[in-house]
Amino acid sequence: MPFSADSAETLALKALSWLIGNDELLPVFLGSTGASEADVKTQMSNPEFLGSVLDFLMMDDAWIVAFCDANTIPYDHPMQARAVLVGPADMHWT
Repeated sequence: MPFSADSAETLALKALSWLIGNDELLPVFLGSTGASEADVKTQMSNPEFLGSVLDFLMMDDAWIVAFCDANTIPYDHPMQARAVLVGPADMHWT
């Protein structure tokens, strides 16, 4: 079943919430994206920002597994949601 824009946004918001609750990983996300805590609050409805949250989590298998396991989400759903939010053309596999 393909993701709708709403379900992709919901999944990305769950990922953002999980990330905010992770005291060790949130600073890594902020540092790697250049986002501030204020940006997180103001960009929550921006599909590109939500896509960047999913991109960040998908950088490390342990992070995506931890997020998916904590939320009982199949491991391939974040990638599918990211494609709906931002589009597949921006994905780089190298």
